[in-house]
Amino acid sequence: MQALKIAATGMSAQQLRVDTISNNLANMSTTGYNARRAEFADLHYQQVSRAGAVSSSDGSLLPTGVQVGLGVRASAISLHLEQGALKETGGDLDVAIEGKGYFEVEMPNGEPAYTRDGGFKRSADGLIVTNDGFAVAPQITIPDDARSISINASGEVYAYFDDAVEAELLGQFTLVGFSNAKGLEAIGGNLFRETEASGNPFVAEPGEDGLGTLSQGYLEGSSVDSVREITELIEAQRGYEMNAKVITAVDQMLSATTAVR
Repeated sequence: MQALKIAATGMSAQQLRVDTISNNLANMSTTGYNARRAEFADLHYQQVSRAGAVSSSDGSLLPTGVQVGLGVRASAISLHLEQGALKETGGDLDVAIEGKGYFEVEMPNGEPAYTRDGGFKRSADGLIVTNDGFAVAPQITIPDDARSISINASGEVYAYFDDAVEAELLGQFTLVGFSNAKGLEAIGGNLFRETEASGNPFVAEPGEDGLGTLSQGYLEGSSVDSVREITELIEAQRGYEMNAKVITAVDQMLSATTAVR
């Protein structure tokens, strides 16, 4: 009897689904967070009799055969690339991406990482960095005597000074795109890194090569839909309960078998 093991795989699958949903709900307020979805596939099949096998001496063939499924497995936790709503903050260094693309940041080990969290800060040296202090590429330094900062849709960063009428161009943000952004590996802290599945990154100015533009004074909110998450949570809970009932039913059947004298 395979039902015990099959139901156990179903319970494990629904538990993974609940874990994924809970992570989405926990990140409802995380800047630039994209919801994840657990995806599943059926396991191997026990071939009791194969379709097309000879069934009798006259050579007739079985039209369907008998295949017994052995349960379910997790196939992926997929990243849904839906843009979250933009929230106005008014911050000079709060920048949201409208469209596709990621900011590139430099990790302490020198490797690049990628993020959609544009809540930037200014380091003690005037360098534009992330909340964790990682430098944003290309590196742009704001002078100490700058009165205000302006960032246009193309990513150009201008500084205004008290003793000058014209703004000074400090640099320009670039964006990074991937052929398969769902293949990026999340490493925490709103950061991703490239993998073989994501493909090589390509760099372009905002608004070019299919990448989005920038909006100063805004941050991208989470794309988590709380109503959908709660609905899926209820479905996952009911699925878990039904698989548990299968285990209870099989236990009763086995008890009845052992009670036979």
